[in-house]
Amino acid sequence: MPAMDAPNHSKLYSVTELAEDLGITPRTLRFYEDKNLLNPQRAGNARVYTHRDRGRMILILRGKRLGFSLSEIREWLDLYESDPDQLEQMRILVGKADARLAVLRQQREDIDATIDELEDIIGAAERHLASAGNAKQA
Repeated sequence: MPAMDAPNHSKLYSVTELAEDLGITPRTLRFYEDKNLLNPQRAGNARVYTHRDRGRMILILRGKRLGFSLSEIREWLDLYESDPDQLEQMRILVGKADARLAVLRQQREDIDATIDELEDIIGAAERHLASAGNAKQA
């Protein structure tokens, strides 16, 4: 008996089916098609997406979620096509991921510093308000 979660590599998806499967809108799929990151087949006037298109879309969504630009995602996907061993793709991915991680770590440090400063401001303002309230009551 085949595993229920086994991928069906021959399955074709309509725009609506693939969008629902990935939790996105059909407009999102069309956007990435317009940007030439997806190239679905046609069945008459309808777009049909393959298992490969689904995989590309998963990579695109991951790249966007991680903060990569469309050009960086395109470069990465193009390398996937031209390098069967995916070695160059992985080298570039590591470099881009390292750079993105450095930016996020710096942003986290900046956010932590801003939070600390805001907490100090709030504390000083609350102390001032408390002492001003005590002075008026006396």
